[in-house]
Amino acid sequence: MQISESNMSGKTTIKGNPSQYVKLNVGGCLHYTTIGTLTKQDTMLRAMFSGRMEVLSDSDGWILIDRCGKHFGTILNFLRDGSVSLPDSTKEIAELLAEAKYYCIAELAESCNKALTKKERAEPICKVPLITSQKEEEDLISSTTKPAIKLLINRHNNKYSYTTASDDNLLKNIELFDKLSLWYSNRVLFLKDVISTSEICCWVFYGHGKKVSEVCCTSIVYATDKKHTKVECPEARIYEETLNILLYESRNAPNQDLMQATSTRGAVTMSSYTSDEEEERTARS
Repeated sequence: MQISESNMSGKTTIKGNPSQYVKLNVGGCLHYTTIGTLTKQDTMLRAMFSGRMEVLSDSDGWILIDRCGKHFGTILNFLRDGSVSLPDSTKEIAELLAEAKYYCIAELAESCNKALTKKERAEPICKVPLITSQKEEEDLISSTTKPAIKLLINRHNNKYSYTTASDDNLLKNIELFDKLSLWYSNRVLFLKDVISTSEICCWVFYGHGKKVSEVCCTSIVYATDKKHTKVECPEARIYEETLNILLYESRNAPNQDLMQATSTRGAVTMSSYTSDEEEERTARS
């Protein structure tokens, strides 16, 4: 291997037999490979190790490349084989793409771009599990480190006829749930229950694996001849409970004074009902 070096600057030009090895220090990650691998494809590395470009070296003979070395092993494998398995995560593919562009490895950069495009099409913005059993709900809530919000929605629980605005309010609750799940999916586990028969529309909020509060959106109202089911969408209270549940993101229980200050009700309680309504709810459950 032919090496010419300027002692003042530490710059070196390298040209040698393809079977000869060189030592590379890429951002603190050490690699040992052949000149043949580095010059196998028409890239910036070929220019660096065929004598066309100067490279930096230290006193121990390591060639210094001022880049993050996290993906340099993948770069070398691609140069050796012409193909390589890409990382699973979007973040790491994007990192590898940046390195491929820096070293002017067009084929690898194209593969990364295609993989990112495919992931953008396939990956949902958020995922909302659909509850199919009580045990599944318990397992999901107990296994997550996030606070959780569950919407129980059951339009078919129609023992009594619905009031005029009830259908619209059911849709409003669903739309609000979808909106919140898009906003907070990275911070909160959202669950949807469409099989339970205990309620028609109810929000349940969990922190540290335990139920913290709920907002029941249904009640029984009385007409002259019969009872009706009324569904409401108390947006302000749902927003309030959502903000309160974010206090459970930390491992420590939230400060009760802070909970008191952020609550317009002074305490987390269910909506009140008349005794007749309470009897009706008990009978239905």
